[in-house]
Amino acid sequence: MHIAIIGNGIAGITAARYLRKLSSGCHISVISSETRHFYSRTALMYLYMGHLTYENLKPYEDRFWQKNRITLLHDHVNQIDFTQQCLHCSSGKVVYYDKLLLATGSKSNTLNCPGHNLQGVQGLYSLQDVQLMQQHTQGITHAVVAGGGLIGIEVAEMLRSKGIGVTFLVRENSYWNSILPPEESDMLNRHIRAHGVNLLLDTQIQAILPDEHGRVRAVMTTTGAEIACRFVAVTIGVQPNVDFLRQTGLEIDRGILVNQYLQTNLPNVFAAGDCAQLRQPLPGRKAIEQVWYTGRMQGITAALNLLNRETAYQPRIWFNSAKFFDLEYQTYGNVPPAPLPGQTQLYWQHPDGQKCLRLVYQTQTGALQGVNALGIRLRHDVAEKWLAQQTPAETVLTQFSTAIFDPEFTQPIEQALLNQYHLQNPGKQLRAVHKRSLWHTIFG
Repeated sequence: MHIAIIGNGIAGITAARYLRKLSSGCHISVISSETRHFYSRTALMYLYMGHLTYENLKPYEDRFWQKNRITLLHDHVNQIDFTQQCLHCSSGKVVYYDKLLLATGSKSNTLNCPGHNLQGVQGLYSLQDVQLMQQHTQGITHAVVAGGGLIGIEVAEMLRSKGIGVTFLVRENSYWNSILPPEESDMLNRHIRAHGVNLLLDTQIQAILPDEHGRVRAVMTTTGAEIACRFVAVTIGVQPNVDFLRQTGLEIDRGILVNQYLQTNLPNVFAAGDCAQLRQPLPGRKAIEQVWYTGRMQGITAALNLLNRETAYQPRIWFNSAKFFDLEYQTYGNVPPAPLPGQTQLYWQHPDGQKCLRLVYQTQTGALQGVNALGIRLRHDVAEKWLAQQTPAETVLTQFSTAIFDPEFTQPIEQALLNQYHLQNPGKQLRAVHKRSLWHTIFG
C-alpha cells in the first residue's frame, strides 16, 4: 500500500513517522515544495536573528528518512485526480497513491489596500518568507508591522534584534485583547513599548506608498498619519492553504472538512493540521486549531486511521505558549477575555508588573477551568492534570507550588495567590501545603 502525504510540516511528518512505527510494509511518500526536509517552523525567527542555522532547525538528521524508508519528494503538487488517485506535480512527475493525507498547512493573510503588492511588503510563514525578509530588511532603519497577533510580536522582536526601528499597528484598542483579559493585555502593551517598539493601538494601514522603484517608502494609517518605512510585515493571521483544492470534489469550507477520524468526503483521502476543519469540533474547541501540538496530535490520529485502526481525534486539554520578547506566556484550558456566566476569576499580578497569574473556575463547584501565566513558567503535566480532573480551585491554591517550574519563586507566588483569594473570599482561609523546596533538597 502506498500512502502519499502532501506537506512536510508537523502534521504530515508526524503522520509519516507513526505510519512507519505502526507498519513496516507500507510505502510512504512525503511531498513538499517548501523544503527538502522537515524543519521547526516555530524556530524560524531565530534563523533570522542569527541564533540558529538552517541545519539547527531540522529535528532529524538527513539520513533519518532513508533509514526509516520514508521517501521525500521536493516537488509541488499542482493538481490531484481523486478518481484515478494520482498527484500531478510541477516537475511532470505523476504519483499514484492508495491513500492520501492532505497536510498542506496555512498561508499568510494579505492586506486589501493600495500598495499591498509592493516590494518590501510580505507575510511571515515559511522558510522562503524568512529569506525574503532578510533581503528586504538589509540596511533599512525603520519597518512597520501590521497585525497584533503572535506572529506580529515575533516579527517585531526579529526586527529589533537587528537594530531596526519598529512601528507596530494594532487595530484593537489593546494588544491581543480578543484573546487575553484586560490586565494581561495591558501588561503586554507596556512590555512591548519597553522594548523600543512604537505600539499604535486602534490603528490600521489604509494605504502603502511606493517610491520611484516600486518599493515601499511609507504607510498611510487610518488615523491619517504617514509613517516612513522600507519594510512592511503583514501579520494579520493565516488561513488554510487549500485554494488549489477548491475546484475539486473535496468538500471545503474555510478548511478541508473532516469527520472525527480526519476523513474527508472522498474515499481514501484524509486531512490533518492547519488545513483541516472538523465538522463537529468538541465543546469549547474550534473547528480549525492552528497550533503545533494539535497538528502533532492530528498527525498521530491520521496515521492510525490511514492504517484502518479507527481512532477518533481526541485533543488533550487546550494549551498554547508564546514568548513576548523575554516575557513567557502559557495558557491552559479556557481563559476567556471576560468572565462567562457561572465563572469566577482569580487574578494576581506581581508589583513589578512583569508577572501575573489568572485562575478561572466554576463558581458553583469550584472546578478549575483555565490558567493564564505571564512571566512565570508552569509545569505542563501538573496544570493539565488539574484541569483534566476538574480539581477544585481551593485545592489548586494550596498545592500551587507543585506547578511552578522555577522553584526560587515558589513560596512568594503561592502565598500571594492565597492572599488574593482571601481578599476575594473573606470568610475562607486556606493554607498552603508546602513540599520540600529544591533549595532544601540540595542544601539541607
